[in-house]
Amino acid sequence: MIQNYFAARSLPEQLSFFPKPPRLLPRFIRMRDAPAYLGMDKNRFNRDVRPLLAEIPIGAQGIAFDRLDLDSWADDYKSRNGHPAAQPEREKLWETKERRVSPSEVGSGTSISSSEEHAFAKALEQATSGKPKSISPSA
Repeated sequence: MIQNYFAARSLPEQLSFFPKPPRLLPRFIRMRDAPAYLGMDKNRFNRDVRPLLAEIPIGAQGIAFDRLDLDSWADDYKSRNGHPAAQPEREKLWETKERRVSPSEVGSGTSISSSEEHAFAKALEQATSGKPKSISPSA
């Protein structure tokens, strides 16, 4: 009874002892299938792609295209029109900086601008000195 139970059950493909051979793509793709192969509608295929490809007659009325030519067209189209993938937001430079908890929170730090440091030192010197302040712009 146990033997019959296992014999009646089929193994999933992943557990099969004899894997199926890979499915081969045909070298020639018929006119009706070529737009779907490239992921577009037939009107766009006829307008943008078909004039650039060699048509292969099949029988009295059939037309096919070489799959390698279709792949070549797709590679060329991608190189002319493709864009790099967008970076995930968490990898953007401005997202990795630590943020303050409150906008009113005061933090300490050092200015990285030497012109700001020079202006601050000059203002501090003028404020702490007992001399009268100079009005001339050259000071």
